[in-house]
Amino acid sequence: MRISDKIKKAEREGRPWWSFEFFPPKTPEGWVNLYDRIERMQQLGPIFVDITWGAGGSTSESTTNFVKTAHSELGLETCMHLTCTNMPVEMVDKALKEAYDSGCRNILALRGDPPRGVEEWKPAEGGFNHAIDLVRHIRKNYGDYFDIGVAGFPEGHPQSESPEAEIRHFKKKVDAGANVVFTQMFYDADVFIDWGRRLRAAGITIPIVPGIMPIQTFAAFKRRTDFAGTKVPQELWDLLEPIKDDDAKVREAGTRYVADMCRKILNADLGIHGMHFYTMNLSRGTEMLLEELQFVATADRVKPLPWRVSLTQKRRTETTRPIFWSNRQRSYLTRTREWDEFPNGRWGDASSPAFGDVDALQMALPHKPQDAVDLWGKPASLADISALFARFCRGQLKALPWSDQPAAKETSYIAEQLAKINELGFLTINSQPRVDGAKSEDPALGWGPINGYVYQKAYLEFFCPPQHVESLLAILDKTPSITYHAVNKQGDFRSNTAPGPNAVTWGVFPGAEVIQPTVVDSTAFQAWKDEAYELGSQWAQLYQQTSPETQELIQGVFDQFHLVNVVYNDYRDTNDDAVFAPFFELAKQNGAAAVNGH
Repeated sequence: MRISDKIKKAEREGRPWWSFEFFPPKTPEGWVNLYDRIERMQQLGPIFVDITWGAGGSTSESTTNFVKTAHSELGLETCMHLTCTNMPVEMVDKALKEAYDSGCRNILALRGDPPRGVEEWKPAEGGFNHAIDLVRHIRKNYGDYFDIGVAGFPEGHPQSESPEAEIRHFKKKVDAGANVVFTQMFYDADVFIDWGRRLRAAGITIPIVPGIMPIQTFAAFKRRTDFAGTKVPQELWDLLEPIKDDDAKVREAGTRYVADMCRKILNADLGIHGMHFYTMNLSRGTEMLLEELQFVATADRVKPLPWRVSLTQKRRTETTRPIFWSNRQRSYLTRTREWDEFPNGRWGDASSPAFGDVDALQMALPHKPQDAVDLWGKPASLADISALFARFCRGQLKALPWSDQPAAKETSYIAEQLAKINELGFLTINSQPRVDGAKSEDPALGWGPINGYVYQKAYLEFFCPPQHVESLLAILDKTPSITYHAVNKQGDFRSNTAPGPNAVTWGVFPGAEVIQPTVVDSTAFQAWKDEAYELGSQWAQLYQQTSPETQELIQGVFDQFHLVNVVYNDYRDTNDDAVFAPFFELAKQNGAAAVNGH
C-alpha cells in the first residue's frame, strides 16, 4: 500500500501510526546485523520503513537491494529514498523500475547532498537540478502508482529567501505531484506546529510525516544537531547538560522530552496522528519512545497471516502456503520465484517448476563450523541430539537447522509435550497447537484483522527412528481424527489421507470470507522432503573438521530416520495432549529407554 493510504486507514480506525528509517551499513557483517535488528523491530509494528540514499548515490545499489529484501522476505512496506545527486536520468529510471518490480509503492524524492568531499552541489550531466524535477519525472512515467514524498523543513530551509518564499516553493512541489511530506529532525514543538499551520493555511493538505530523532547519548545528540544546524531549546540543553556523562540518564530524560514533544504535536490541529523515527540503525531509543508514547502494535499489523507475507508484485495477493516451509521463508520464496501466478491465492500445484530441483535452493546453513560447536556442542549420542531438540522447544536454544528463529510464541502452549517426545527420540522440526476460536488480537495465537477469531488443527512434523515407524503408524491408523504422511530419504511414501490440501489454519473476520492460509498437502510434503533431509546433511557437514564422530552420528540419523507429519483434525477436542498420545502409547508399549535407544 501507499503511505498515504496506510495513514488514512489508521485515521479511520482511530489509532496512531509510526514508521522507521534505516541507512545502508558499510560492511556485509553490518547488513547481517541490520536485517536481524529489523526483524526484531518489525514486531514493534511500523506501518512502513524507509532507507536512505547515500550522498552522491554512494549506496544506491544497497538501497535498491534492501527494498527487494524488505518486500520479498521481510514483508515490510518500504519507502525508497531517491536523490538527484550524481544520478543521470538513466540511473533514476533504473532505480524506479527496480522499486516498481519489487512492489515498492513509495518514493522520497530529494535533491540530495553533495558527494563526500564536495562542498557545492552540482547537477549530474543529463540529470535533474531540483527535487521538483524528480517529482515531475516520476509522475510523468508512473502516473499515480507511487506516493511521492518530499522533504519539509520546520526550521526553514538553509537556502530559503524567506519563510513565505519557501512555502510558495513547497506548494509548487505539491502541485507537481508530491503527496506526502517528511520533515527534517527538530526538537521544538512550537516551531513545528507554527510551520505546519502555515502549510495548512497555504492550502497544502497532504499528510505531514514528522521526523523524530531519539536521543541516544549526549555526544551523538550534540554531534547530529551541530551537523544539521538544528535549533535546540535552552530547556533541553538545561535538562541534558548536568547528566551528559551518564548515557542511561540521558536516554531516559531525552525520551521523556521527545515523547512530550510528540504528544504536543499529536494534540495540535494539524491532522497528524503518527510519527516517523530516525532509528540510526539502533533499536533501544526507538523502543523506549514507543513505550513512553504507549504506541503498542496490534496483532493484525505485526501478523496479518500466520506466516510472514511477501509484498512483491506477484505475491501481494498470496493467501495460502504449505506449512512445511513456515520456518524457511527464503527457501520457499526461492522454490516459487519462477511461478507466474498463485491461482486463487493458492501456492500452486505439482506441475510447478518449483518442485524437484533441490540443488537450485539456497540450501547452505548460515552457520560456520565453530558456530555449530558454540550453539549445539558436539553431540555424541541420539540422546544428546534429542536433548538439543527438547531445549529448543522449551525456549532454551535459539536455533536449529530447520529453524533460523527461536520457537514461536504459540509453542509455549505445547512446549513441555514437545520436549518429552523429543526426549523419546522423535525429533520435531515443526508444530502448532490446536486453537478453537482464539481472538485474532491474541499476542501468541492471533493473526489477521482485529475483532476476528482464528482456528488451528494441532500439527506435528518430526523425524522418526526407523525401528518405530511401523508401530507408530499402526497406532496413528487406529486414532480417530489423525491424518499423516510419512516418507524416508529414498522417497518411499505412505499416507492415510487423500492427496489434496488439508487446511490446518483458518480465520473468520468481520466483513470477509473465511481465510485458510496454511495447508498440509502430500505433493508439497514430498517436495519438502528433499530439503528437510538435506538440512540434516548440512548440519552433519559442519562437524567434518571439528568432530568426525559427531558428523557420522548426525549423518546416520538423517540417513535412516523417516520424516512424518501428523494432523489432529478435531480442533474442538479440549484434550491438548491428544496429538501426543500416540507417542506416549508407543513409549508405554516398548519402554521409554527402548524408544529413544539408550
